[in-house]
Amino acid sequence: MDDILLTDVHDGVATVTLNRPRQMNALSAELRRRFGETLAALGRDDAVAVVIITGSGEKAFTAGVDLKELETAPLTAAELGPDSEINRAFRALGKPSIAAVNGFAITGGLELAINCDILVASTNARFADTHARVGIVPGWGMSQLLPRIIGPVRARYMSYTGNFVDAATAQAWGLVLEVLPPDQLLPYCRKLGAEIASCDRATLADIRRAIDGGLAGTLAGGLELEGRLSQAATRRMDRAGFAATRAAVMSRGKEQSS
Repeated sequence: MDDILLTDVHDGVATVTLNRPRQMNALSAELRRRFGETLAALGRDDAVAVVIITGSGEKAFTAGVDLKELETAPLTAAELGPDSEINRAFRALGKPSIAAVNGFAITGGLELAINCDILVASTNARFADTHARVGIVPGWGMSQLLPRIIGPVRARYMSYTGNFVDAATAQAWGLVLEVLPPDQLLPYCRKLGAEIASCDRATLADIRRAIDGGLAGTLAGGLELEGRLSQAATRRMDRAGFAATRAAVMSRGKEQSS
C-alpha cells in the first residue's frame, strides 16, 4: 500500500506530497492528521527553511476533504475554524511555504493552497470554491484569505458560483506567481525554495511575521510591528561580518541584472 503522504528534504527545502492520486489526493481524516503532524515536525526541524506542498500526479493538487468519507464521518466542530488541524498545521510550521499546484485545487484543496505563502501553478491547475454547492461553510480560511489575495469581487464570484478558474486567469488575478508546464513546476519551486533558504533565517522569519501581521490588522498596526522587528534586528546585527554580507548581496545583484 502506498504511503498517503511523502516527505523529502534536500538542502533546507522540504517537499511534502499528498499521495492519494486515485482519489484526487482528497484529504481523508488520516491524511489530514498526517499532514498536521508532518508540518509540525518540519517546523521544529532546524535543517528545514522552506516547505513545498504539492499533490501526486498531474491531475490534482487536492480535491479537498474526502466527500465519500464525509458521508459517514462528518467533520467535527474541532476540525473547523481557527483551531482546526489545517490551520494549526500551518501555524506549527511557522516557515515560508510554497504551494506547487499541479492540478485541481478544489474547495478545501484551494484553502490548503492559499494558506501557503506563495502559489505556483502548472498549466493543468484549476481552482474552484464549491463550498456553497456542497452545503458547507468554509472552515479553513477561504472567506478571509481569498478576498485578501484576489480582491473581494473576484473572491465573491468564485465562492458564490463554484465556477472553475484556470491557471492563466489565476495568475492574472494575482492568485499564483507563475504558470509553468507540468514538468517544470517542481524544479521551479525547488529553485525558488533554495533562493528563500539562502536568506538570513532570523530576518526572513521577522519579515514574514511583519507581512502576516500587517495583513491581519491595520496599516498602523503593521507599521508599528515592522518598527519593533526592525529595531530588534538592528540590535542583533553582526557588524563584524556585514562587509562580507554586503559583498555577497552586491555580487548576486550584478549576476541577476546582467
